[in-house]
Amino acid sequence: MDRKSGILADRAIGALFAEGRLKSEVPLDEDQIQPASLDLRLGSKAMRVRASFMPGRAHTVAEKLERLTLHEIDLREGAVLETGCVYIVPLMESLDLPEEISASANPKSSTGRLDIFTRVMVDHAQEFDKVPTGYRGQLYLEISPRTFPIIVRRGSRLSQIRFRTGHALLNETDLLSLHAAETLVASDAPNVSGGGIALSIDLKGSGSDGLIGYRGKHHTAVIDVDRKDAHDILDFWEPLYSRGGNELILDPDEFYILVSNEAVHVPPLYAAEMTPYDPLVGEFRVHYAGFFDPGFGHAAAGGSGSRAVLEVRSHEVPFILEHGQVIGRLVYEHMQEHPQGLYGAGVGSNYQAQGLKLSKHFRRG
Repeated sequence: MDRKSGILADRAIGALFAEGRLKSEVPLDEDQIQPASLDLRLGSKAMRVRASFMPGRAHTVAEKLERLTLHEIDLREGAVLETGCVYIVPLMESLDLPEEISASANPKSSTGRLDIFTRVMVDHAQEFDKVPTGYRGQLYLEISPRTFPIIVRRGSRLSQIRFRTGHALLNETDLLSLHAAETLVASDAPNVSGGGIALSIDLKGSGSDGLIGYRGKHHTAVIDVDRKDAHDILDFWEPLYSRGGNELILDPDEFYILVSNEAVHVPPLYAAEMTPYDPLVGEFRVHYAGFFDPGFGHAAAGGSGSRAVLEVRSHEVPFILEHGQVIGRLVYEHMQEHPQGLYGAGVGSNYQAQGLKLSKHFRRG
């Protein structure tokens, strides 16, 4: 049965376009609508700015750009975005939301795994990645590559947006009941608090060599965000192996790809999100790309046993992670209706049934 409150599914996102509530400079790509989100596409130009900024209640993004833009970059033929720089790109999509619909944004999985820091901004915003109910106007994406320089172009997809009505979050009692029925994480004694269910880190490793993750290299070649299987892993990543201690020291300002100890399951009538960095669990940030679509890890969609790949960066001081340590929490929300497609079931999903896995840009083996 359809709910009045909840995350809008693919059919409802398509209806927003049909009604003119979602607009685009060009027709949608065939695979742009996901089960519970919409991929956002870069427009034709990027503005290199002096620093990241918040528009604030009194200003539009364009007004701030007039003062802060250093130079403009044409993206129509592709352009390199350098590490350590901040760019603002008007997106192809714009909104004219009904009063009952709000939205939130997150980097796509591949974006997070390349350590590309992205945030969506709207006019008069006081928060990143949040779109208030009834918003009417342009969408902008802040982009700051952290580890690798990247090539992007008009139409590249680095971020995604979810639409919702009302209050959709499950409380702790609901989470425990859903876990008992559907097994949300592969744990006999789930750690549920703060409105989320805990995930821990796997530092025992996999395979005969005990691979536990990867650390990003510095001073590499550029990565084209639109090319799959185009780069050799060892040109960009240092593999990390378990040496029997089942722990890893995170060096400040280094970027790591690790994996959860538990498999994750998102049933078809729910969507999940990894909560942002929590200072209560340590001085590090986990999972830049936080959306988990309906069907992630769902056996019927080919994902039985899908673990969460984690993008990890320590802050300020070295920090020791130990195997089984809690590193983040998943919050779950109701869908308004069953999506027409599920994650991994023919909707262009690259990370279903995953273990430890780099982004789609790197060749395996």
